Amino acid sequence: MLSQVELIHKHLVVRAEVIKSPGKHDSENIVRWLHDLIARIGMRVLHGPTAIYCDAPGNRGMTAFAIIETSHIAFHSWDEGTPNVIQLDVYSCSEFEPEVVFAALRPFEPIEIDFKFLDRTAGMQEVVGGAKPASAHRRKRQTPAMTALSKG
Repeated sequence: MLSQVELIHKHLVVRAEVIKSPGKHDSENIVRWLHDLIARIGMRVLHGPTAIYCDAPGNRGMTAFAIIETSHIAFHSWDEGTPNVIQLDVYSCSEFEPEVVFAALRPFEPIEIDFKFLDRTAGMQEVVGGAKPASAHRRKRQTPAMTALSKG
């Protein structure tokens, strides 16, 4: 008799406004960053990571991906606007903590991080920290002006 494997499908979708996005000559740095992220979330590389910079006006930035044993990670950045933007997609058939992914974004100096963390095991339930149902989440950097307003 075949035993049933319990399926896990976690999907973190991130949009971050950042001060520092990778530049034209940072492909090797992003490959190292992806290797580090994969290790931090407890996954293993199956293929890649690969990174390439796009010079097309209006779409200038870095694109990178890695196939992990449990699915994939895709990274896209745009460096033409202010602030710069990073879109990150982490999909895995294993558990992982979104906070670890957010911490890995620190080298890019995030100003704001918007994300959705989905449990796609049986539908598209939104979760936080892998456990609690929630709606869309927004993290904002507390600026001095915001601090003054909150005290006033």
